[in-house]
Amino acid sequence: MKNYGLNMRNIAGTRLWAAMFLSAAIMFFASSAPVNAKYAAMIIDAETGQVLHQVNPHTRNYPASLTKMMTLYLTFEAIDSGRLSLDQRMKVSARAARQPASRLGLKRGQTISVREAIPALAIKSANDVAVVFAETLGGSQRDFALKMTAKARQLDMNRTTFRNPSGLPHRGQLSTARDMAVLAYRLLKDFPHYYYYFSKTSFTYRGKTYKSHNKLLTTYSGADGIKTGYLKSSGYNLVTSAERQGRRLIGVIFGGRTARSRDRLMARLLNKGFRKMGVYGDGAQVAKNQAPKIFSPSRKKPTRARKSGGGQWAIQVGAYNKVKPARAMARKVVSKLPRILEGGSVKVVPLKKRNRRPLYRARIHGISKSRAYQACKSLKRLKIDCMEVHLKSYQVASAR
Repeated sequence: MKNYGLNMRNIAGTRLWAAMFLSAAIMFFASSAPVNAKYAAMIIDAETGQVLHQVNPHTRNYPASLTKMMTLYLTFEAIDSGRLSLDQRMKVSARAARQPASRLGLKRGQTISVREAIPALAIKSANDVAVVFAETLGGSQRDFALKMTAKARQLDMNRTTFRNPSGLPHRGQLSTARDMAVLAYRLLKDFPHYYYYFSKTSFTYRGKTYKSHNKLLTTYSGADGIKTGYLKSSGYNLVTSAERQGRRLIGVIFGGRTARSRDRLMARLLNKGFRKMGVYGDGAQVAKNQAPKIFSPSRKKPTRARKSGGGQWAIQVGAYNKVKPARAMARKVVSKLPRILEGGSVKVVPLKKRNRRPLYRARIHGISKSRAYQACKSLKRLKIDCMEVHLKSYQVASAR
């Protein structure tokens, strides 16, 4: 009987170990299983809001690092309102320092300037930097996430909820292809003077160069932004903006199976969208009543740029709360690059927003496209922010 009892205990122990092994095996294979995120996509005309393509546009998915688009929206808003400045240094907390990859590798007690942190978020998609912004602007990740969700409602992103500033896994952090298209549009419309951060393919921090995850910036003609995202639970997400022949599209993909297949699909969908708009003469224009819109564009048409110095391009070297510093910065840039900017004219261009003080954009107008790009390349070496501007795409009335 004693042996029998011992055998029963052995059998029970064996069953327990078998159950534990089976449970562990199930967890392992579940974590290794292919992504089952719901595929969703949308292509819109960024000028009219016309929907040119959509699949599951209102299906809620995990946005992953597309979340950082809203973190940057609130950051740009804080800079323009004067609550934050580009040269302000932000302290790194222990919580921020221990965020998982992708990260910049910040240490507790270290500081990082807003100017350094923005490209780290837009290009590197650094989770530690996202928390630094959240704690600086909101006090905590939770409180900042509440601000993010409130802003989403204000922007008509009604099926989006944020729980953190980075996009790291949280079952309550959800968005849709339609809502992310709206957010990309609002970034373009509300902060054109900061959009160039999304166009950069690399940045350097403390002597180390980091490259963008967004391969379409170098492989798709006309692509100039905006953000990638990936989680095992979300698949490979992407928001892209591209411009050809003065027409701009915004594309969103959720649930891609690989980065490469997602990028190829986005290229096909954008090509299809451009053809529908008649770009390159391949396909007819989409009639206004043929498809829904996700926003109503402003009826006020931008004034045409007057040619100056033989060019229809300009560079922008900052946006300021007053005219005087904007003009001083533009003149300073001209003095640094007299040969490249020869023939250009200093302009201060106001940017008016509802119920807010206008910003004054420091620009040099009337240069060629090649000189605009050459000037920005030279200025970035001097650590001066610069953005190329095609004058046909912007209202260029100047402040005197």
